[in-house]
Formats: sequence, structure tokens, C-alpha cells
Amino acid sequence: MPMPATVAAAPRPLLPGLPRRGTAPPRGRWSASAASAASRGVAAKAARRGVREYVEAAREMVRRPDGGPARWFSPLECGGGGGRLPGAPTMLYLPGIDGVGLGLIRHHERLAKMFDMWCLHIPVEDRTSFEGLVEYVESAVKSEGQRARDRPVYLVGESVGACIALAVAARNPDIDLVLILVNSGTSFHKSQLQSLSVFLDLVPEPFHLTTPQLLNFLTGNFMKIPSTIVGRGFSFQEAGQALSEITTSLLPSLMSLLDVLPKESIVWKLKMMRTASSFVNSRLHAVKAQTLVLASWNDELLPSREEAERLRDALEKCRIRNFKDNGHKILLEAEFDLATAIKGAGYYRRSLETDFVSDYLPLTPDEFQKATDHIRMLQYIANPVMLSTLPDGKIVRGLSGLPKQGPAVIVGYHMLLGFELGPLVTGVLRSSGIHIRGLAHPFMFDKKKEKIMPDPSYYDMHRIMGAVPVAAGNFYKLLAEKHFVLLYPGGAREALHRKGEEYKLFWPEQSEFVRMASRFGATIIPFGVVGEDDICDMLLDYDDLMKIPFYDILDRMLNEDGVKLRTDSTGELKYQRIHPVVAAPKIPGRFYFIFGKPIETRGREKELRDKENAQHLYLNVKSEVESCMKYLKEKREKDPYRNILARLLYQMVHGLDAEVPTFEP
Repeated sequence: MPMPATVAAAPRPLLPGLPRRGTAPPRGRWSASAASAASRGVAAKAARRGVREYVEAAREMVRRPDGGPARWFSPLECGGGGGRLPGAPTMLYLPGIDGVGLGLIRHHERLAKMFDMWCLHIPVEDRTSFEGLVEYVESAVKSEGQRARDRPVYLVGESVGACIALAVAARNPDIDLVLILVNSGTSFHKSQLQSLSVFLDLVPEPFHLTTPQLLNFLTGNFMKIPSTIVGRGFSFQEAGQALSEITTSLLPSLMSLLDVLPKESIVWKLKMMRTASSFVNSRLHAVKAQTLVLASWNDELLPSREEAERLRDALEKCRIRNFKDNGHKILLEAEFDLATAIKGAGYYRRSLETDFVSDYLPLTPDEFQKATDHIRMLQYIANPVMLSTLPDGKIVRGLSGLPKQGPAVIVGYHMLLGFELGPLVTGVLRSSGIHIRGLAHPFMFDKKKEKIMPDPSYYDMHRIMGAVPVAAGNFYKLLAEKHFVLLYPGGAREALHRKGEEYKLFWPEQSEFVRMASRFGATIIPFGVVGEDDICDMLLDYDDLMKIPFYDILDRMLNEDGVKLRTDSTGELKYQRIHPVVAAPKIPGRFYFIFGKPIETRGREKELRDKENAQHLYLNVKSEVESCMKYLKEKREKDPYRNILARLLYQMVHGLDAEVPTFEP
């Protein structure tokens, strides 16, 4: 795609209909920077913009001389490629009914770091048919596919734009496409829009915007503002005043939508959506592209929730993500982040296959806050204590005993259901700035398994936090890039242990990680954690479940692929079966972590190539983990604040944010 006028670049093939940046645009058309100028007036405002900024920018865009057909533009915030990742794939945004192309205005700055981003603008008076738009987008996709054969092309389609994306994918099964479908218009025949198109013929302009469906659609985002304000710590008086000011400033913006959505344009777009829906639904079988469907459960216009389920069953490589509190214009709503949704689903890649190490994007402050909120209740009731061991062997509270730089391998006990994971990773990152990358069971990355999970996004936070499928190749890459790697030799067998097996290690007999660690001179950090027996009692383990009639059917569904994580082991350690556990909560106690004395492998690579030496170190690490847990089980008996009631009383006196004391290390 062409570069912005202010940035010099080597010539490259142009997307159809887009003038080369750096040259004067043809008469009657905008250059990419001119098209972006509509949002120039709000560029200095809040980083994450919303409905009002969208309406203002859209109004400026449609009020300019707007003759001619659809065209591509790159938003001003996305120009130049400054800060963009090397090898970033192209993203083409296909708008919904409005056709303006500014639907991603809240996301431009962040997406510009991940993608070479372009948006489709369909002028208000343009009457290009659905087939014509498909051909226009298809031409751009083919151009990009030829230019960068080693990376995918992303199509983000909203409502009718989703239909265009699916049609292009059906016609081009051999091009590497990733589709992000937002409240897909393929459900038009089941929606209120079908009757609305007939009703609009009877309503004079400008009263067409007051029809119940469109009024609810247009105001739905604004009605969420009061809860957003109150939820951020405002008093009710302050919230009322802020709401009054916001409403007063937003009403003119709502009136401006008359320019963006005139009656004739809406009627045309609805007719096109009917055609598009029928066209695409008859060709879903031909779509081979990797697809992510984002569905708003409070969609005012389309039955997006049910449609997402239908598309998942109909498309070969499809995942869905549900957003229970969002409406049709989810892309403009404050609590939604498209980049985070793509990351969480594991759909960001810069090559033909996903590289979970090199394609990983660092956490943003918002994502870290979401991760913290995700475990807030567990953090509150378990109030973890973290200890570490200095090089001289002294145990201290805090993490000063951890090395400052990687590579490092953190090896320890996997608590029941992985309860320790969230407090461990977020706690270390918050206290020391060390971002731990975990090696996780392949189950968490399997699209098929999402269908039997209560929530398809159940493991998204693990991916956002940097978990990768456990594999020698991923382990190698993480150490090569000097990461801190979290490894559980006991794996799923340890985390899903049987009754009476708490704090028992299920490590394989042979060393798995020692020689790999020594190859990169990585520091091995053994750790122990206790506390699972202080928050719950196990009622049914795997052996109990297998006695329940018909449970074997679910067991086969959960483990149908028979993934062999340890080909040199036998039995349950080899297959690492996944299964539920039934437990009853207790009056909470406390979690205790201790990181043992770091074990250096730097300079010992030659020594540890010898299997016997490596095995000796492996057994030493295992013994250290067991010693850590033994130490914690003994010392917690001396903690006066082990019980949650004692901690609550302490916090009532000293404040909720006060660090609760514990035993003397």
C-alpha cells in the first residue's frame, strides 16, 4: 500500500482505487491523508475515542465533496508506520451500514502498531452493488497477497462488511486470509432490519432516525455512560453533572448523523444487506479462511449471539467470542478492545503459521488491569505471601532474591486446578517487573475444545499473559530470547490430582529441562506453593468421575486427540488427561509462595551434556521444590493471619490496601 505523503518510501503496488501517497490526488477524490483529515480535529483528545468523536469525524468526511465510488484510506494516526512491528500484516476494515470507514476510530493508534491498516470508505451517495464492492475488495486482497505471500491479509468486517469479507474469502480459498467478523450481517433474514426496510419507505426524512430500531441503535452507546462514570469512582452528584454535560454535547452529534445516514442511503444499504446475506449464506461451505466471530449479546439490530453459533458450526476454521454487555456498535464502546480480542483468541500472526513466541505482543496497562481484575476475588480471599531466597541462602519476604535478567526457568509445584497461576504471574510482574511466560497444555489452544467449555474465551487471559503450548521448540525460543519461563514438570496430572495427593510431585523420571536450560546458561529457580487445602476440599476426583454413568463420553470428548506430551513416559504421565474436579469451598486460608535459591547453569553446558550429571541436577531441583513446600507447610502454622477472618480484622484497622503481616521467614 502507498505510504503517507510525509514519509518517503520505495514504490510498491497500489491498492485499487487508492492514489499513491506523495502525489496529488485525482480531482474529486481524496488522498489518504486528506481522507484522514476528518479525524484531525480530535487527534489531540483522549487516546481512546468513542461515539462522539466518530460522529464528528464522520460528519466532516461526508460533508466534503464526495463524488465517486468506494475507495481506501489510511487513518492519519496509522500513517508512516512509526512504531509498527516489522513484517506487520495488512488489515482492511470493511464498514457496516454507515459506510464511512471510521468504525475503528477508537482502535486506530493501537492497531497501527500491529498492522498496515486501511479502511474502506463508501460515499453516502455511492450506489455500488454488493457484487461490485466484493470485486473491489477482492482486487485489493489479491494485490496484497501477491505483494507479501509470507503473511496473511486481515479483513475486519462489521455487519454488511462481514458479508463482504466472507464473500471474498469464499471466492479466494487459496489466499491466506484472517477474517474478523463483528456482528455479522449474515443473520439479516432473521433480524428486525428485514421489516425495517419496508417500514422506512413510509416514514419521511428526517424522521426515519426516530424509528424504534434505529433510535435504540443510535442511543444504545450513550445510555451506557452513567454506569461507566459511576463505576470509576465518581459520586452520584459528580456523575449527574458529568452526564448532563456529556448529554448536552452529544445531542448535536446525534443530529449530525442525518448527514451520515440519510434515509435513501439506509434503504439502499438494507437492500444490499439482504442481497449480501443470501449470497454469502449459500457459499459458507467454500470459506476456508481462519475466522473469528465477535458477537454482541445486546445487539439492537441483529441476532448476533445465535448467528455466531451458526457460523462456528458452518465454517471450517472458526472461533467465536461473546460480549454479553455490548451492543451493535461494539467497536465504539469503551470497554471493548479489538487488539486484545484478537490476541486473546490467538489470532495475531505475521507469517503463514502462528509463532506463539515471536508473534506475542507485550501486555498493555489495560490488559494487565484486566488480568488483575480476572483474579481479584481469589487474590482477596487467598492474600498470597511471596518469599524468595537470596544467593547467600537467606529467606526474605518479597522477590529480591529473583535474578534481574533472564533467561531463567521457574520450576515448581502445580496446585489443584492451577489456582496459583494468576497470583503468581501477576504478583511477580507487579512487584518486580518480570513478565513470566508459561508453557501450557495444548488443550488451552485447541479450537475444538472451546465448544465444550462454558465460555469460549475461558483461556484467553492465559494467551494474553503470554502462555504458549508446551513444546520443545517454544521452550527453545523463549530461552533464546532471554525470557523467564514457567515450567510445571508435573503438568495436568499434578494440577488435576486425586484425593490425598495434594503437594505430591508427579514429575517424570528423566530430566526434561536441565540440558535445555544449560544450553542457554539459564538460571533455574525452584519454587513451592501451598494453600489449596486451605480453600477447598475435593469431593470427586477422576477415579470417582469414571464411576458415574456416561461420564466416559465426556472423557473421550475432552481427550479425543490423545495428545502425547511426553513420548518417553508411560501411562498417565504420557497422555496428561484433562478432566473436571468437583470441590467444596472452605473458609479461606492463605496462599504461600517461596522461590528457592537460584541454581546457575551458565558455564556448565559441557558438564550438563552428560546425562548422568543432568539427571543429578534434575533430582536436586525436584528435592528443592519438595523442601520449599515442606518449609511453607511448617511455617504457615505460625502465621497469625492465616485465616481470612484475622486478615479482615487487620485490614479494617489498617486499611484495605495494607500489607497483611505473616510469619517471620
